[in-house]
Formats: sequence, C-alpha cells, structure tokens
Amino acid sequence: MEAAGANMKTRGALADEFLQVLKTIWTTNPVKFEGRFFRVPESVMNTKPVQKPHPPIYMAAFAPAALKRVATMADGWNPVGVPPAGMQQMFGSIKQMAKEAGRDPSKLVMVVRANLHLTDKPLAADRAFFAGNLEQVREDSQTCAKIGAHELIYDVTFEPHAQTIAGWLSLMEKLRKLV
Repeated sequence: MEAAGANMKTRGALADEFLQVLKTIWTTNPVKFEGRFFRVPESVMNTKPVQKPHPPIYMAAFAPAALKRVATMADGWNPVGVPPAGMQQMFGSIKQMAKEAGRDPSKLVMVVRANLHLTDKPLAADRAFFAGNLEQVREDSQTCAKIGAHELIYDVTFEPHAQTIAGWLSLMEKLRKLV
C-alpha cells in the first residue's frame, strides 16, 4: 500500500480514503484499490477479520468535519477529555448527521476513554472529569452511562499505582467494581 504525502489541508480526505482502504482490505479478495492517496495493487490478502463485515471502527473526533466522518463512515465515537454535556451534545449531532446520511443512528456507539487521575481524597467540585477519588470516578462513570455511553475505557497509563503489573492489576480490580 502506498500513500502520497499529506498535509493539514488534505488530512481529512486522506482519513476518508484510508477508511475505504481498510474496509476494502477487510471485505474483498482479491483486493484492489486506486485512490487519490492510496494504491493497493491487485492482491490476495488473507486472513480476513472474524467480525463481519469488518472490525468496528471507533474514531476520536472533535472538529465538525471529523464528527461528520464518524457519522458517515465509522461505527462509533471515542471521545476523550470532553465534559459530559459536550459529549452528549456532540454525540447527538453525530447521530443526526448519520440519519441525514441515510444511516441508522441507533447503530452508532459512544465508547468513552477516561484518562484517570486518582486521588486518595475527594477533589473540589471544579475538578476535571475522571479526576478524584474512586467514588468521584464512580459518579463520572454513571454520568457517562446516563448520557448514552455504550462502553467506558479506563486509561491508567499514567497512574503512579499502575506502573507495576501488581499495581496495575490491583487498580483494575478496584475500577472493575465501580461499574
């Protein structure tokens, strides 16, 4: 697969075409794709994904054009760092754009990525979403469910307690009990 160089002005079109390439590779044999940015010469590509027609595509998107890409080409939205009211409004907008594009908006999912900042004691009311003690994180998790999140991914990458396997497993067990 070859791709021509891209810059800020063409990256949206590049993303659109890349999604077409992925779907072509995942669903056809032999594979052949000729586009503006990508060229896949006629090739046999095995093994195909187990999920049909292809693995779900979840995209993090915030700009209007990128949100439209989610609505028209993806299976779901993966927000991170967006306050609950913003997530609810943006996901509603994605669903509306999907409906306008002839897609079933109920098929789209929201998979929230929660970048955690855990503390031993509760933080003040002006805290960031998913920052605070376990009870505050539980409340944030429940808020996500209320606004329509289908899944929640706790990202513990930068948590000090998760820098060892034992610490990571202990923290994941605590988080598992929140939902």
